[in-house]
Amino acid sequence: MASLTSRQSPDLWSFREGAGLSVALVLFGIVLEVVAGGKGVPFPSWPMNLVILLLLVVNIVLAGLLLRENPFVRWLGGIPLGLCLILTMAALSLVGGLLPQTKGAGPGWAGVTGLDSVFSSWPFGLTVLFFLVNLGLSLVWKTVPFKLSNLQFVLFHAGFWIALSCGLAGATDLQRVIIPLYEGRSTAQAWSPADKSMNDLPFSLFLKDFEMLEYSPRLALYDQTQDRFIPNKAGVTDDMRQGLDVSWENVEIRVEQYLENAIFKDGRAEPAPAGTKDALPWAYLSGTYAQKTLSGWVSTGSPFMKPFFLEAEDKLIVMLAGSPKKYSSEVTVMLEGTEDGRSAVLEVNKPVSVKGWNLYQMGYDEKAGRWSELSLVEGVKDPWLPMVYLGFFMILAGNTLFFWKGFRKK
Repeated sequence: MASLTSRQSPDLWSFREGAGLSVALVLFGIVLEVVAGGKGVPFPSWPMNLVILLLLVVNIVLAGLLLRENPFVRWLGGIPLGLCLILTMAALSLVGGLLPQTKGAGPGWAGVTGLDSVFSSWPFGLTVLFFLVNLGLSLVWKTVPFKLSNLQFVLFHAGFWIALSCGLAGATDLQRVIIPLYEGRSTAQAWSPADKSMNDLPFSLFLKDFEMLEYSPRLALYDQTQDRFIPNKAGVTDDMRQGLDVSWENVEIRVEQYLENAIFKDGRAEPAPAGTKDALPWAYLSGTYAQKTLSGWVSTGSPFMKPFFLEAEDKLIVMLAGSPKKYSSEVTVMLEGTEDGRSAVLEVNKPVSVKGWNLYQMGYDEKAGRWSELSLVEGVKDPWLPMVYLGFFMILAGNTLFFWKGFRKK
């Protein structure tokens, strides 16, 4: 949002100067990137980032109160410069959307100028800094002296200032790690992709069980000569079930019997209790290929058993395992210095909070599938996130008040 203020900037300081300053900030930022080798803004981590942010707040407040009538300060917190800075940030964000934002992935000039990591580059950092000053000055003028009629403005713009500043200042404190867990073992270490090293955690995780639910398997016709799967006549694949009919060119198959969990014994599949490790989906098929009858058992196979299939000369009728529907890890969390642990289930997009860390189910051994004994857990720690959320809630409150005022006027 532009820094809206009832005070009007003098004609000497207008959009022309705002556009000139915006362009100068971008060009100066590019020069800094070239000199520094495209390394971006070296913003410090905790606690120096908090100190810098507090110093910025103090200086904005003092400038807004003590230099309120200064023409330059009035222009610095006025609408023309605010709009120009917003357009500049939008243009830089567009560049970030068009160019690959990974070091070395884009053209060479993008790496030298920092445009392959726009949101941590000097051009973007300088633009945001001046925008925070612009927005902060307008907030000071709207807050002191405070009027109830300005509450909606203050809530919205203060929330935006807090969310933007804390999100950027806290970026250096954001930690993402990968925790490899093996069934029956515990670990208190995690791999950090940022510094490519193993780091100690203030807790340990013991993997009791990795569980995966799969969608129904499906039948497919594999052409060995062309190394490809041939689509069936219907063009769709139904869930496996007894009585299912599937047709390909010259091939007609019917599922005579389907067992979701079974073990193969004495030439036939027999139902097995749920949770049996060696149990597999099995189906007994019968049908014809080029007017010749065929029948037999097929199965998806596993790391412990080769798949079963039916041969139809140079083609194979196979059962493909269903894709993962849901997977999770049952773990025991042990905190440092304690002997008692608590049980938790880690799932995708359902974090478990431990000592400031949010733990997510991330992956597993894809070759082993549901028999995987490896579970990959992602750990995310973002101490500034509550402040960013506070900013968002203030923006929401400001918008709510804005609409409420509109309804009351009607």
